[in-house]
Amino acid sequence: MFLMDLLIRRCQQGIPKELGAVAKAEGMEPERLARLIESGRVVVPVNPGRKHRPCAIGEGCTVKVNVNIGTSGSRCDPALEEKKGKAALANGADALMDLSTGGDLVAIRKRILKLDTTVGTVPVYEAVRRAGNAGDVTPDLLFKVIREHCKQGVDFLTLHCGVNRQALAALKADPRMMGVVSRGGAFHCAMMVQREEENPLYAEFDYLLEILAEYDVTVSLGDGMRPGCLQDAEKLAKSVEYMTLGTLAKRAQEAGVQRMIEGPGHMPLDQIGYNVRMIKEITDHAPLYLLGPLVTDIAPGYDHIVAAIGGATACMNGADFLCMVSPSEHLALPDVADIIEGTRVAKIAAHVGDTVRKHGGWKMDREVQMAEARHELDWDAQFRLALYGDHARKIHERDGKTDTCSMCGDLCAVKMVNELFGTGGKGKGKKGI
Repeated sequence: MFLMDLLIRRCQQGIPKELGAVAKAEGMEPERLARLIESGRVVVPVNPGRKHRPCAIGEGCTVKVNVNIGTSGSRCDPALEEKKGKAALANGADALMDLSTGGDLVAIRKRILKLDTTVGTVPVYEAVRRAGNAGDVTPDLLFKVIREHCKQGVDFLTLHCGVNRQALAALKADPRMMGVVSRGGAFHCAMMVQREEENPLYAEFDYLLEILAEYDVTVSLGDGMRPGCLQDAEKLAKSVEYMTLGTLAKRAQEAGVQRMIEGPGHMPLDQIGYNVRMIKEITDHAPLYLLGPLVTDIAPGYDHIVAAIGGATACMNGADFLCMVSPSEHLALPDVADIIEGTRVAKIAAHVGDTVRKHGGWKMDREVQMAEARHELDWDAQFRLALYGDHARKIHERDGKTDTCSMCGDLCAVKMVNELFGTGGKGKGKKGI
């Protein structure tokens, strides 16, 4: 593939035909979307080697949700991971990441890539499995695995290019309670320490870009130094990594390679806005992809709620892409129920972000129509408008079908005021919008 075939290059020459449907889904003109891709403020991760439903991530777009699936060394069931992927998509996920570390990784990835969605991976996981341990991963092996993922049809790769010797020095100079919690970040630290070499993804970043450009694959610059607890939020390593990612983001954009930035991990609620805005400024407003942020460390079993609070706050300040956190985060490999619950909560957080990051977002038709349906006590309309209406209907009807909710019953304020002022009733008997 020649450079002129890259999506960024084609946007510089005009409007690629495949952007029409993507722009329509975002409610923007194709010309604007093309300009945003050209400037690096939006990415559309689509590997030309695989056809699927694409999505746009970044400025002016709705907040997207990614869901992580994948086997582990202690629990390997490829059919279950495929089922989890389908459940995530059925509940609103916009992308999947295959983080498998157990079993036949190539076969598992092939299975996930058959799903009609954007798919990402973390190639260093497979490189470590092949080598036996992180210290034995050579640059040649790592780049070989990256190329194989690109060739197989993966749309975006998380690559921890900012975990370099400078970041490692910052970690040593300003120690953290949790050290490094990113698997990819830990692997690269081990590679640097044990091999006494620079991270090859940083040292040979231009070569990495050549591989990505050959397949027009988007790079997600990983946050290998993200804080793993609130107590590490103000430590030096993450900020050093931010600065490096800013430089690398510029180099990728100049090479015509689409890029996203990942960050920032666990941190207090009042630090999220500052960190998001700082990352955006340093990276020239590249799309920002977040796991969380998690705003407390003492709610295991409810970390999906913790992440939703942090995610909505991050989106309000400019974050573009939320990674689903499941109820089993920090505890176990998620099951299907965890995936469904985590996806739904992440989608709600993304929607909350959209209500404030878009001009007049909270006045969007769906929000207005829901208010009208509640005023009219039109339950069918409410369930149709709800993000997860079937769930809402089950709760409402568990005490029997009623005109009001069973909490208020005949003391319903809405019904009382409607009768008092002669309002409401317009939707009575309606079957929905």
